[in-house]
Amino acid sequence: MAATATYPPPPPYYKLYKDYVQNPNSAPEPPPPIEGTYVLFGANYTTDDVLPSLEEQGVRQLYPTGPNIDFKNELRSLNRDLQLHILELADVLVERPSQYARRVEDISLIFKNLHHLLNSLRPHQGRATLIHLLESQIQRRKQAVEDIKRRREEAQKLLKEALGTLDGH
Repeated sequence: MAATATYPPPPPYYKLYKDYVQNPNSAPEPPPPIEGTYVLFGANYTTDDVLPSLEEQGVRQLYPTGPNIDFKNELRSLNRDLQLHILELADVLVERPSQYARRVEDISLIFKNLHHLLNSLRPHQGRATLIHLLESQIQRRKQAVEDIKRRREEAQKLLKEALGTLDGH
């Protein structure tokens, strides 16, 4: 058995940081952020945070389009359709096992629509989470200020008592 090194040698660009301890400004600037599209592991990605439509992905949309979508009703409807299709799949597997592929494709389509509908709610969820986080921070800070005021009043009271005791002697 041949002996091998535990770790590979460091990459050559570590030499760019040799004077960093003495002069932190000597390090090279980081590369600029990527904008637009880029390729990663052979797949194209974009820096735009836009949810592609189902049609762009080549998937048939089962719920109506437009700005006034009732997400709650559409999710319920898709969930009921999913349950119905799963029951139909079970029936087909018992009665005609060779015809299950169409039912599986229908279930896959419903799952893709559910997934897309839920992903379209992510920005709203992010805003609501941020609002909740900020409100809880404000509440904690207000509580901390009230605690500081209460402790200041207690300290002032103790100082007055101490002064009164010293003046009395």
